[in-house]
This record gives sequence, C-alpha cells and structure tokens, in this order.
Amino acid sequence: MNRFMGALCLALLVHAMNVSAQVQEAWTFHTGAAAPNGRASRLAAFEDTPVLADGRLFVITPYDQVIALDPGSGKPFWTYDPKIKDKDDYSEMTARGVVVSKGVVFFGTLDARLIAIHESDGSLLWQTYIHPEPNNGGYQITSPPVVTHGLVIIGSAIADGRRASAERGIVNAFDAKTGKKLWNWDPTPEGITGAANVWAPMSLDENRDMVLLPTSSPSPDFYGGMRLGNDKYANSVVALRASTGKFLWAFQAVHHDLWDYDVPSRPELVEVQGKPAVAVLTKMGHYFLLDRMTGKPLLAIDERPFPQSDVPGEHTSATQPVPRSGVFTEQTFTPRSGWCTDQFHKLRYDGIFTPPSLQGSLQFPGNFGGSNWGSGSYDRGTGIMVVAANRLATVIRLISRATFNQAGHGDTGERWGQEYGPQLGSPYAMSRRTFVDAEGKPCNVEPWGTVTAIEVASGKVRWEIPASVSLGGPLVVDGLVFFGANVFEHTLHVYSLADGHEVWHTELPFSAQSVPGTYMWHGKRYVVIAAGGHGKIDGSKLGDAVIAFRVD
Repeated sequence: MNRFMGALCLALLVHAMNVSAQVQEAWTFHTGAAAPNGRASRLAAFEDTPVLADGRLFVITPYDQVIALDPGSGKPFWTYDPKIKDKDDYSEMTARGVVVSKGVVFFGTLDARLIAIHESDGSLLWQTYIHPEPNNGGYQITSPPVVTHGLVIIGSAIADGRRASAERGIVNAFDAKTGKKLWNWDPTPEGITGAANVWAPMSLDENRDMVLLPTSSPSPDFYGGMRLGNDKYANSVVALRASTGKFLWAFQAVHHDLWDYDVPSRPELVEVQGKPAVAVLTKMGHYFLLDRMTGKPLLAIDERPFPQSDVPGEHTSATQPVPRSGVFTEQTFTPRSGWCTDQFHKLRYDGIFTPPSLQGSLQFPGNFGGSNWGSGSYDRGTGIMVVAANRLATVIRLISRATFNQAGHGDTGERWGQEYGPQLGSPYAMSRRTFVDAEGKPCNVEPWGTVTAIEVASGKVRWEIPASVSLGGPLVVDGLVFFGANVFEHTLHVYSLADGHEVWHTELPFSAQSVPGTYMWHGKRYVVIAAGGHGKIDGSKLGDAVIAFRVD
C-alpha cells in the first residue's frame, strides 16, 4: 500500500469511528403492498432502490405502484397504481426502481408495459406495451430503464426454462415524450432460439452516447444442443450507441451457457489511471475489467478447459474465460454435514462449470451467485468496489421428455426449494434446487455469503468479511458501507470502507433484499432502504417498509 492510500485509509477509519454514533433512524413508511388483494405472493420481492428528484423521493413496490414521498418525513404526496394483471404465472414479482427525467417518472411493469407519469402529481403521460398481448407472464420488466437525450431504453425479464423458443431478448428505445418506438436491438441470431435478454439494470455513459447491457442466458437455458456454438451476445456485456442502437462491442463472460450464469448486475462505470473502463461482476465470482471504448480486457484472461457434457446432443464449450486475478468468491464446494455429504456423493461434480447431467450435477457457485443483481458499489475516490457475494450451490438434473411428461410436473418457477422447467420443444426438461438440508440451510460450509472490497484496477481483494445469503447489495458513501441484504437476519450493517470492520448496526422489521439509496436533504445525508423480504427465499416474512436513516 502506498503512502497516499495508507493516509486515506487512516482518514476513513477515523471518519467511520466518528460516524458510528451519529446514524439514527429518521422515518419509516409502509407502502401497504406486502399482500395486495389480501394475499402475499411467494414470488414477491421488495428490491427497490428509492431515488430523489426535485424534492420528492420515489419508491416502487413489487406490484409496480409508484409512491412519491417527502424525503425528510416519509409522508406520501401521491400514489400511482398501474393495476397490473393479477395472475399466478409471473416468473417473479419485483421492481428495482424508477428513473426520473425532466419532470417525468419512467418505469416498467410486470405485465410488460413501459409507463411515463408526471412527477408532480402521478398522472399518466403515456404507456405502451413492450410485449404484445396475450402475455403468458413469462415476459416482464423488473429493472428500471435508462433515459438519455429524449430516449427511454428498456430491457426485459424472460422466464427461464419454460420453452426452447422463448421470447427474444430485444432491447427497445422509445421517444420519452410520446412513447413511440425509435429503435431496437436483438441479441439472438435469427431463427436460433431466444432470450439473452437484459433483465438486470443497464449502465449509461451519456457523454459518450453509450448504453451498456448485461445480457442473460439463451434458451433453452440448460440444454444447448439446439443452439450450438458460443451464443455470441448472450452472457455478455454489450455496448450500443444510445441514440441509434448501433452495435459497438461485446465481451462474453460465459460461452454456451448451461448454468443460468447471466451477467446479473449493472456494468459499473469506473476509471483506471484516468481512462474510462467497465467493471463486470458475475455469478461465478469472476471479476472482469474492460476498456470502455473497445470492450477489450484490461486485466489478463485465460481461456481454460473445463469438464464436458455427457448428455446426448449437447456440445459443451471446450473453454471458458477466467481472470488471472479477480476471483471474489469461493469456487470449490465443501459439504457441511453428514446428510449433505451423502447427497453430494450422488451427484456429478467436477468443480466450477460442471455441466448439467441426467444423473444430477452440483453447480457451485449456483445460479444465485456469486454476485447477483445488486452486488457492487464503487467508490471513485479510493478505486475500491465493494461486492456482496453468495456461496450457494445448486443441483441441476436434466429429465428426458417422456419421463417428465409421465411425472406430470408443471413449471414451478425459480425458488428456494424445488423448481421444474419443462423446456418445451427440447429433448429435456430440467429440475433445479438450491442444495439445502431439511431445515433449509445451505449444504456447504459457512459463510454462505461475503462482503468483499476489490481494488478495481488490479482485481485484488483488499478485505473480505463473512455475511449471509443476499440478492441485494451494498452502498458505499462517505467512507462507509451500508449493507442490509441478508436472508437469515434482518440487520442493517454499516462497515468501514477502509478495512471492513463494523461500526454500527440496527435491526430491520424485515430482511432487505435491496440496495440502499442515498440523498442529501436540507444539508443532511440520508440513507434509505426497502425492507420487505423475498418471497422465493423468505416467503414467511414479507413486508413493506421503507426506512430512512440520517447520518449527522
């Protein structure tokens, strides 16, 4: 560590000690949306990051109601309810935020609408369907759009494992004033399956007229015999010209994905030695650093061989890209107990990238990550990114079409327990489950999650502390790390950015599977977090709380 960084870390430590006694709850607001229509959904997750604009704090619920709050008191000004279609075949029910531009609030909905409402009173400006009706619930919008130079650019969430010919993961751009479609970009080759959609938040470099897309896996998700090759733009970071949708470059993090290893979070805009770069976090726990102008890696990557599939018709990629530095989570599975050990020995396991099998394969890290949608927060002053990572295993088994049909399984959707995906139109259905014991605890040794500080320029780990399973992420602000996304506890932790030691914590009414937001109000720093649980993994404890803390 050089002299400057040492002095900076000391200053951060002193600041953290001073702040520890100065964080206090300012207000709590309940949205009333924990159980609309009198019933809580096992698919619901309160993942919103509230945003401040023009004297109002905007919140969106898992059911797409937008609420404008007073930032100082939490009192509501107005609520807009799009009245989404109430049905049971959504793959998930969540909304991760809105975007506000020039007096208009833009957001997507579970029933695939893009909506623009007036910031002042919540009245409707326009709305348009991204996906034509009828929509079977497999095509949704769960992350906020980006807005630039009069354009609203938006992706989609497309259900995994339902059909080989899933909807295509087309990214669309609309006129911000009228809702008229202006351009679209399709990540999938014509006539070769679908998806590779952008369900996670996007990044916008407005000065360079560039939008960065984190794409997901192609369909069918767990059998690639119908989509031979590397699936060019799937599981990638793709850069487009924001004004026109023109393709600029792409970097693929996983070739021929068979594991649901989407690029799960917003590509982070960073600077390295004064030059623009992009930091990429993955479900595998790989950290990639790219030149923002070209997409070329700035840290060394090796194409390494990995185990091949023994499933008839499958042709696994011979290699996968692996960074020489920048692995931020455990990638070797160690069973925790006798029962878990017995089950482990019944599965195929050849380390990371073990392909799905008819026998049943252990995937570690699993589809929850490693990182997930909200897991990184970048501090420009120190060049440090703080990452939340899971250490969870998944068991995947392919099932012949005849066996699956005879068993009569339906599509149960992604969840903590057992999931079945028919993959209609392919030779195989699939079953998938998080590898947990009878009590629902992960079968690998603890910790089941970590919070890790990474040096952006080198990929090296500065510090790491144990945490819990999370689907949200941290917020770095003023030398502090706010993190509350823990499944097995309801605690908001505050850590020192310098070394990761805890300086403050408080109990939340529900787990917070979200990323905190921050804003300044009347000269005071506020940190606000949505705490409402997660129906897929914490379904018995769903809530609706928005809690603001003042840092004096």
